[in-house]
Amino acid sequence: MSYSIKIDQSIAYFTINRPAMRNAVNYDVMEGLEFFLDKIEDDPEVSFAVITGEGDLAFCSGGDLSDFHGFQTAEHAFPMLSRGASILYRIATLPMPTIALVNGAAVGGGCELATACDYRLVASHARAGFIQGTLAITAGWGGATLLFEKNGPHDRLLQFTGGASIHSPEHLLELGWATEVYEGDTQAALDQFLAPQLKVHRNVHRAYKSIATRKWEANGLEHAMQEEARVCSILWESDAHHEAVQNFLTKSK
Repeated sequence: MSYSIKIDQSIAYFTINRPAMRNAVNYDVMEGLEFFLDKIEDDPEVSFAVITGEGDLAFCSGGDLSDFHGFQTAEHAFPMLSRGASILYRIATLPMPTIALVNGAAVGGGCELATACDYRLVASHARAGFIQGTLAITAGWGGATLLFEKNGPHDRLLQFTGGASIHSPEHLLELGWATEVYEGDTQAALDQFLAPQLKVHRNVHRAYKSIATRKWEANGLEHAMQEEARVCSILWESDAHHEAVQNFLTKSK
């Protein structure tokens, strides 16, 4: 299976289990995330939700081009992009706090997925970036909208997205994207981060999370994320994007 789900002592875990594909998101992973969200959204016993990737090379390398590169038009690309935006919106607005355990590279859609979470614990060897620009498209799952909603300042975020570069953990910490950078064992880092938070009743964390969610709902976040998907779909059908994808797939062989 392309993913695994477990709930251990009030912590819900979703792990993308495609290390050979650098934990890229395909339709199976999308379905898994939807199942995971259905499972925990209304569970009052879940204190935190954790999203990570199998192994230590990649958290998530974005959308799997072997699944998605065949889309030639905006009309064909938009359903996948819209679905991704809906998944990330649901992650962002879960009633419990969410943690991206960035145990390896988080690029493209993987960077968007991590951005949807409330906290990002980043391994010292990991790298992350909105590299979609190298394929002549923007972020398309609402991740850029989430980034500008959650983080600042504006000019640095434009560089973060528009530069289409991969960044070190130190720079990610400086940007405010990384919550913490950890060395060594991933589970130990997560346990250390959660230890003080688990001393506070889950309903307190949920109450604070609801303040952010109400703000995002009032600001029309879901609509803005879908608009991001629509704009990306228009760029998706451009010759520049198709040429960039073909060059990428040729180099990858």
